[in-house]
Amino acid sequence: MDLTAYRDLWKTEGVMALLASALIARLPVLATMVPLAFLAKDAAGNFGWAGVVAGAYSVGTAVASVVWSRMADRKGARKVVIGTGMAWGVWMAVLALLPYSWYRLFPIAAALAGVFVAPVTSALRANWPRIVHGSRLRAVYSLDATAQELLFVFGPMLGAVMVSFASPRAGLLACAVTAAAAIWWFGLNQQPGVPHNEGAGPRPTARQLVFHPHRTPILFAWACLVMGFASMSLGMVAVADEHGNRLIAGILETVAAVGSVTGGVINGALPGGRTSAVWRRMLLFAGLVAACIFVTSSVVALAIGMFAAGCMIAPTVAALYERVGALTPASAHTEIFGWTQSGGMVGSAIGSAVAGAVVEAFGVRYAWVLTAGLTVLATLSLLRVPPHRPVDTSAVDGAAVAA
Repeated sequence: MDLTAYRDLWKTEGVMALLASALIARLPVLATMVPLAFLAKDAAGNFGWAGVVAGAYSVGTAVASVVWSRMADRKGARKVVIGTGMAWGVWMAVLALLPYSWYRLFPIAAALAGVFVAPVTSALRANWPRIVHGSRLRAVYSLDATAQELLFVFGPMLGAVMVSFASPRAGLLACAVTAAAAIWWFGLNQQPGVPHNEGAGPRPTARQLVFHPHRTPILFAWACLVMGFASMSLGMVAVADEHGNRLIAGILETVAAVGSVTGGVINGALPGGRTSAVWRRMLLFAGLVAACIFVTSSVVALAIGMFAAGCMIAPTVAALYERVGALTPASAHTEIFGWTQSGGMVGSAIGSAVAGAVVEAFGVRYAWVLTAGLTVLATLSLLRVPPHRPVDTSAVDGAAVAA
């Protein structure tokens, strides 16, 4: 391993401020799901209504994500990120303060809050090629994917702590205030957008951006991968239920996350001197997931398998980020990452629903069978995507200085 890539990122102006502000901005947004579910449950008296409210929030987010991302490319990310972030904080506060007797309005308020989720993730990934070049770009995408894994672990945990020690209302209000402040900070750290080159023709439409020989397979693979993640998560819950100890699900999730963080850190520190194809990483991940199929009866063996499979999550996700960014015009980077976010949310919802039916009909291990099948399908779709080729960093930096 070569840690100079991380040292270079630390020294590159704007990288750490951008990453830190994005992480702090995304953390309270992820943390809201737990207090939101408990608020809906307390108001309606059942978790079924909590699922309706959470679903409305997700639908709002999925629908609006691409719209805000596209607007960020055209109007500037700073205004869009700050404007939506403030609106999201207001709607989340309104939702927190609604009387329990108005619980039938919760899905409407949740959907409106979802509509105004700031495009922090897509804006962050659109910024990386503007300030990082050469081999460091792969390192920063790995760092981004690794940090995302930590957010998915600590976000819900933070929400659970707020609900346990305060209340769902207090938790949502705290998330609203914290996110608004952090999103404002993130918005101020935005790099100037890349103007569209009119000489190259008109801006690509949404259809032209999504339906492309290389971007379409990547978006499809991403949706399959997220469906697989959702299936594995449900499988871990099913294993815990089968063993009569719900804590097992949390342990398995944590082990997989630790594996992903480990793999992400190592991936970012690799020299990157060879041509690499994203389908190879996806295939390796599929093989490690397939190995888990045979060890679901043993929690210890499954934990080892999940750690091994987890080691390929962040590297595979980072490779998908890098490829979709490299194969998209710079003036449409935010929008294409918005499409990946929306596709991921749809994939997660479908994956959870299908995995539930599969586990119910065939058994626990088939959650991993489904994940393995989806990742093999993703691998096949990626076969014709051009590989990442190493760039001479010194040449890139020299050209930047000369410019």
